[in-house]
Amino acid sequence: MSESIPKRRPTQEERRARKIAARFYAVQALFQMEASDVPIGEITRQFEAHRIGAETETETWAEADLNHFRRLIELAVDRQAAIDQMTDRALVAKWPISRIDPTLRALFRAAGAELLGMDTPARVVISQYVDLAKAFSPEDRETNFVNAVLDHMAREASADEF
Repeated sequence: MSESIPKRRPTQEERRARKIAARFYAVQALFQMEASDVPIGEITRQFEAHRIGAETETETWAEADLNHFRRLIELAVDRQAAIDQMTDRALVAKWPISRIDPTLRALFRAAGAELLGMDTPARVVISQYVDLAKAFSPEDRETNFVNAVLDHMAREASADEF
């Protein structure tokens, strides 16, 4: 007879790491949706089945907070027009969101979703997505740009926090 081992609750640090991973995967999924024209529901299923927490012979993908991942995707898709308009207002006039690198567009959409539809403090959103921008662009070229755009978006979405 085998005894089942009770599941232990994740530590605060593990929960934090899973939210960070959820943001990372959400940016990737939103990028993939735009690049491939595959419906977001199918992309979400692919991520959950084959990427999030997956292990292969050569790599292990991080576990993620699936609820956070799903909520980010849902909000980013449902509120894409509002998020893109908010992003456009944060960009200089000659650089509308359509001219921005697709990875950064996905990042701004995920961040905008979190700013508009979740209870995450604005400064946390800025910090987390600036860190993600570093992961997607290791040369650190876009960090200041991403920080400025997100700061503008956050002040618009959560003015009371500033």
